Amino acid sequence: MPVYEYRCKTCAKPSTFLYKSVADYDAARASLLCKNCGSADLTRLISRIAIAKPGKNYAAMSSNEMLSVFEGGDSREVGRMIHEVGGDTALSDPQMADAAKRLMKGDNPTKVERDLSASE
Repeated sequence: MPVYEYRCKTCAKPSTFLYKSVADYDAARASLLCKNCGSADLTRLISRIAIAKPGKNYAAMSSNEMLSVFEGGDSREVGRMIHEVGGDTALSDPQMADAAKRLMKGDNPTKVERDLSASE
């Protein structure tokens, strides 16, 4: 859904306009009014956009690629890999589900592993 932001040249307040499509925006653009004072004297603002990074397909990785994820040190990535590759089978084990959650939150992998070993 396109979002368009403007600043009023009269009162300096920002206004945000949401449209279902770019065509809807194009049709309404000439009649946009400040939501604060009703002025038509608006300046379009250029705002940041977010682009999602392509996700990794952990299930399609080789064992060496998975090992490099473990050795990479990013606990969140390790947690996502356990969650995706282990699926319902691994996550039906309460300890493994807890470990995956903790890793995805950013807990230290060594501490998570130590806690798992202590509970066995």
